[in-house]
Amino acid sequence: DPKGSWTCAEIIGPTSYGYGTYTFTLASRVGALDPNVVLGLFTWSDRARYAHREIDIEFARWGIAADPTNGQYVVQPADGVGHLARFTQPDLATSVQRFTWAPGRITWQTLDGSGTLVASYAYAGKDVPIPGDERVRLNLWLFGGSPPTDVQPVEVVVRSFAFTP
Repeated sequence: DPKGSWTCAEIIGPTSYGYGTYTFTLASRVGALDPNVVLGLFTWSDRARYAHREIDIEFARWGIAADPTNGQYVVQPADGVGHLARFTQPDLATSVQRFTWAPGRITWQTLDGSGTLVASYAYAGKDVPIPGDERVRLNLWLFGGSPPTDVQPVEVVVRSFAFTP
């Protein structure tokens, strides 16, 4: 923004889906996002119980341009043992990001545009959240409030979202 102020976006879904598969089809090069830009694809409850029922797929370098990993799968709180797995999202024009949430287990997958597996992770633990008033959220924001390093606007295209019980 020429005036020096930046805005960010968040979309909040209207429905609590609970257990099942959450699939986000992206038509943007999220592997090439600026080091100060964060894209979140996740579930969230406004109630703090069960760590807000937050299950994430995030694309971020957290301000470190040289970080070779630019994506992560997380079940909150992120500092729990096995709760966070970093991966490298290639610079692809399209990708499919998904997680399957089941009792006591969450599995994440990243696929390229042709359906080939790029990355995956699974977490099974007694602290996997149980469903209840969580909503699907998508947000695009600036780490630490810092503008993109190239000071250019950022756009991410989400081609579709699907839920399968």
